[in-house]
Amino acid sequence: MASKQQMGYKCRIAGVLLLLLASIAALVAVAVIQDTWTSKEYSLEYGIVIDSGSSRSNVHLYKWPGEKRNETGEVTEIMNCKVAGNGISEMKVDPEKDAKSWKGFKECMDNITKAIPAKKHKTTPLFLGATAGMRLLHEKDEQRSNEILASLTEYLRSLPFNFHNASIITGQEEGLYGWVTVNYLMGNFLEKNLWNTYVRPEGKNTVGSMDLGGASTQIAFAVQDDLSGPDYLHVKLYGYPYNVYAHSFLCYGKNEADKRVLDKVVQESSDPTYIINPCYPEGFNTTFKASYIYDTECTKKPDGYNPDQELFLVGTADPDMCGSIVKSIFDFKTCNSSQCSLNGVEQPPVTGDFMAYAGFFFTSRALGMNGTSDLDQFNSSITKFCNTNWTELRAEKTWINERYLKTYCFAAHYVFTLLVDGYKFDKETWKNIDFQREVKNTTIGWSLGYMLSMSNMIPSEVKYTPPMTDPVFAGLVFLFSALTIVTVVFVFIILIRTCY
Repeated sequence: MASKQQMGYKCRIAGVLLLLLASIAALVAVAVIQDTWTSKEYSLEYGIVIDSGSSRSNVHLYKWPGEKRNETGEVTEIMNCKVAGNGISEMKVDPEKDAKSWKGFKECMDNITKAIPAKKHKTTPLFLGATAGMRLLHEKDEQRSNEILASLTEYLRSLPFNFHNASIITGQEEGLYGWVTVNYLMGNFLEKNLWNTYVRPEGKNTVGSMDLGGASTQIAFAVQDDLSGPDYLHVKLYGYPYNVYAHSFLCYGKNEADKRVLDKVVQESSDPTYIINPCYPEGFNTTFKASYIYDTECTKKPDGYNPDQELFLVGTADPDMCGSIVKSIFDFKTCNSSQCSLNGVEQPPVTGDFMAYAGFFFTSRALGMNGTSDLDQFNSSITKFCNTNWTELRAEKTWINERYLKTYCFAAHYVFTLLVDGYKFDKETWKNIDFQREVKNTTIGWSLGYMLSMSNMIPSEVKYTPPMTDPVFAGLVFLFSALTIVTVVFVFIILIRTCY
């Protein structure tokens, strides 16, 4: 009889303990479900970057989910508006041209404003970055440069956005952000795995970046961690570190280099009324004032300079002579390190794939060599293009504005010389260069990389949607908590009765 009573107590104790454990388990399960099964709805964030280059401004509108992926947002371009008029570096000189530029800015910003939900206007960051054109103006006329930025700042602050700044970015920043843009668009930083989670791609290398603007040119590519110096930048993207070599050459953009070549052509001529230009196609001639060449910090004004002097240039289409003049604007001899690019600037050997965009792309496209190519084929296409007379060129290249068509013989020699003699691409590494304008329908440039970096500073907006409403969750917590307490009381009573 005693053994049956003892067995009964043990069963009751076991049952009560089981109920206690079940209550605790249920309470923990409710809490875990409420926390881990909560859906997170991230609102879309927007950002605006105005790229004010030497020849024109472009307004880029980007969007990204509030959620961050390993410390950097996922940014997508949804609008690219070209501002009518000249580059901002030409402001504060001609009121009529200024009026056209301001009209262009207002038209673009009106379109951008309509594309962003009204409730997001106040939280949408707005940046303006000016590049080489303004860097040159700042050297030449700091007061006018500051006045231009002040006027733009006043206008941009009047817009319904969260204006941050209007500034002149450095050439190194321009190169670095271009490198970020290229690799982001190519998916070299992140990819989705089988579980729909973003991870760093295994075995995927980054791609080098080469940008050719109107007033400067940039090169940037990842290098070994142990390399250091003023042109090496240690950056962290998506949680991973990179060591990037980035250098910008001011006055070596396509437009400024063209003026430097024209200066050489003019200086070698004894008659300003009949100047032979071997880089112009045969059958082409043009007249312009000397100020077109010398109203810049990139060309030295000759003795007795008269800005209103008219110069008459005649094309002779001499590829060899043109190539020789183009090379003369570079210094490939000075070098105080193991390897230099040009003008004594240290540069490690180019390795891996490269994306060449902006002026590089437009030049290669004029030659019919966009995409990847062979070095000898590219060189042959230059000779063929330069030997084509003006009438045939206009008939063949109807899609190129004549304003630019006349410059592509020079530009082709310039690109070839810069890449081969400057950056040291050879027959093997040339095959790794891909001349492109866009990747995934997004224009390649520094602005997207800039937005990627800036978006990391913007806090996320998250809307949490739990699987259970607050009353249901509170009720279940109360129920299982009460059950746990009652069970503990029963266990205490049973243990007391067992002792007596």
